[in-house]
Amino acid sequence: MEKLDTIVQEALQAFAGVTDAAQLEHAKARYLGKAGALTELQKNLGKISPAERPAMGARFNSAKDQIETALTAQREKIQSAKLNAQLALEALDVTLPGRGVHAGGLHPVTRTLARITALFHSIGFEVVDGPEIETDFYNFTALNQPENHPARSMHDTFYLDDGKHLLRTHTSPIQIRYMETHEPPIKIIAPGRVYRVDSDATHSPMFHQIEGLWVDERVSFADLKGVVVDFLRRFFERDDLRVRFRPSFFPFTEPSAEIDMSFGDGWLEIGGCGMVHPNVLRNVKIDSEKYQGFAFGLGPDRLSMLRYGVNDLRLFYENDLRFLKQFN
Repeated sequence: MEKLDTIVQEALQAFAGVTDAAQLEHAKARYLGKAGALTELQKNLGKISPAERPAMGARFNSAKDQIETALTAQREKIQSAKLNAQLALEALDVTLPGRGVHAGGLHPVTRTLARITALFHSIGFEVVDGPEIETDFYNFTALNQPENHPARSMHDTFYLDDGKHLLRTHTSPIQIRYMETHEPPIKIIAPGRVYRVDSDATHSPMFHQIEGLWVDERVSFADLKGVVVDFLRRFFERDDLRVRFRPSFFPFTEPSAEIDMSFGDGWLEIGGCGMVHPNVLRNVKIDSEKYQGFAFGLGPDRLSMLRYGVNDLRLFYENDLRFLKQFN
């Protein structure tokens, strides 16, 4: 079995001289493959006498272990060399100055919402929130819009598969939920995202709305006009800003009005308002003979367009950093 020792030495020398993983596998095949030198030699074990076979089998297994151990060691050596070469290629110079982290900025609509809430908070309005997925009752029925009411057609929206829930079309449901759990006097604003099936240069399927509500014993339409006019002039920082109220219809207010404003020539509609309908107060168990209130709704997205001179609402939601960076 001197040939066995020769095969082991040749295999060890062959493995040691290989630096490529693929070539190492070829070298392995020459000795341990189906037609390899060690495999061919193993076939001759059957020709040895039974008395010598155990000793020769042990020598053969020892030789095979030596070759496999050398093979494994060389594989690890090749992998280690490859890793070291990759690390050297991708080395970082830790003495170089850092690249720095760019500070983020607020979205223009977020800035507008913060400005609106700060202005209303300064005159005593509390900011409240509510769920964006609503039931038919809170989104329509409690707001004096029973099933099949024609005013629902103005709120074409997105319904969930169960048919009982929908994405809210306005933030008025927040007012209903708040009035259910609080006694007058109530003085709140309700900002948030709302959803309707609409999309063009001045509309989006998702947009923002901020609604205000003031319920007390002696709240009048004159209070409504004073609050809205004061807010708009402070928001745009224009004492010469003109505001007018045009008669309109909303099922949850009576009387109702559209809010228009003007910096000079022409008028622009920017919201709706009115005195809270008695049915709405009764739906939340507030005595409509004792209490009355007003409500209004404004579009922060449209206010952002006016404040920043943007002529297409969709620009706010296209996530183009070149556009958004202008506001920071």
